[in-house]
Amino acid sequence: MTRETNDFAQQFASDNYAGICPEAWAAMNAANQGHATAYGDDVWTTRAANEFRDLFETDCEVFFVFNGTAANSLALASLCQSYHGVICCDASHVETDECGAPEFFSNGSKLLVAPAVDGKLTPTAIRELATRRQDIHYPKPRVVTVTQPTETGRVYSLEELQAISAACKEHDLSLHMDGARFANACASLGCSPAELTWKSGVDVLCFGGTKNGMAIGEAVIFFDRKLAVDFDYRCKQAGQLASKMRFLAAPWVGMLESGAWLKNAEHANGCARYFADRVGCIGNLEVVSKVDANSVFLNAPEDILNALRSRGWRFYTFIGGAARIMFAWDSDLKRIDALLSDLEECACAASTSSTTK
Repeated sequence: MTRETNDFAQQFASDNYAGICPEAWAAMNAANQGHATAYGDDVWTTRAANEFRDLFETDCEVFFVFNGTAANSLALASLCQSYHGVICCDASHVETDECGAPEFFSNGSKLLVAPAVDGKLTPTAIRELATRRQDIHYPKPRVVTVTQPTETGRVYSLEELQAISAACKEHDLSLHMDGARFANACASLGCSPAELTWKSGVDVLCFGGTKNGMAIGEAVIFFDRKLAVDFDYRCKQAGQLASKMRFLAAPWVGMLESGAWLKNAEHANGCARYFADRVGCIGNLEVVSKVDANSVFLNAPEDILNALRSRGWRFYTFIGGAARIMFAWDSDLKRIDALLSDLEECACAASTSSTTK
């Protein structure tokens, strides 16, 4: 195999590795015809926002930003003052992977962190943090944020979200959803986007496009329009107001009008199940949690993981030491079979080596 082939071979370390899906690419190409008004005052941005309103069955307010860190951080900042607290679990994306951006953009709102239960935040943890202290010397809890699906690949059920929403209402807390892989959660549960968000009490959703097949771009969706006041100014101040906004918005038109947003997620989730069903039959390997969405977490001895790396496979082990195998809209079953074959050979070699020592 040539060096060039190795460099461009499909990997399963992250769904961010994948390219642009045809529907998003075609919409960007269609938007690249002639001139259009700048800064979002164009037909593509209007179409995309209206598509979201149709999808969510409500008159929501929609904003387009470049990436997930900005989406989450600016959304949380819009719900908080600097002296407020944001309740999250220790496995949430805003806690583990945002480099302090939520605190930065909110001018100091503190993350109030609870232990995760299987990667999830619980109503009990919310109530405990919301009532831990009531004095003026401690940040006042104001927002709850959940990652859907979680960093450990689990999906909050409708019942779990509704219980979290009930806890939020008890303590006058807004509910934010980090939905970088929101489409995968919809595909997993078979629920409508409306059921999984505002109908279950979510106030603001950050809907991920990049991991779902777009080149770049996330949508920040406010189901309560009052919470969106001046959010356009936040975007501008944070460098998230695209001058050629049509190229952030147009891919969403392609994704939503064609249904690719859901089709892509269903394919990625299906590939994860395909892999998990087969890898569990290989000795010395263990799938460590239920496969809800498009990721599989694999416990394996370090010598097997090192042997897999030496064969050119890439993966991350940043969550509890398990190897995360992630599937995307374009994951190829033949390439998955190649990974499974290499895993089996590496496991067999490790077992033989252990026996002969």
